[in-house]
Amino acid sequence: MFGKVNKDKIKEFIDSREDLKELRHLSLRDILNGEVFSHPFFSKQLSYVLFVTFLAFCYIANHYKVEELITRLAEVNKELKELRSEAITTSSQLMDISKQSVVLRRIREEGIDLEPLRDPPRILDAD
Repeated sequence: MFGKVNKDKIKEFIDSREDLKELRHLSLRDILNGEVFSHPFFSKQLSYVLFVTFLAFCYIANHYKVEELITRLAEVNKELKELRSEAITTSSQLMDISKQSVVLRRIREEGIDLEPLRDPPRILDAD
């Protein structure tokens, strides 16, 4: 039983070595005009070649997708910096215009009849 398995493996090994020897005799012309693909060695390995080609396409597609994501990330980071600086500027302006002295000046400029409190506010107890 083991003898037959070993003989099959040896025969398969010898066949593959013969295929490789035949590939060495291929010329550049055979490769360029596509006759190399009609060779029995390539017909045996067709599924492997197709699988490797599929993986190559997946790798290339993944590369382009990652490149697109990196570009989008750079755009979003730039927009984030702009929005952050705008938020800081807006909060600074809000703090400036909410000062008591600025509020009083604007009230006087508008001619509104309001005066600041002179007495502190009182807490009313609702019993």
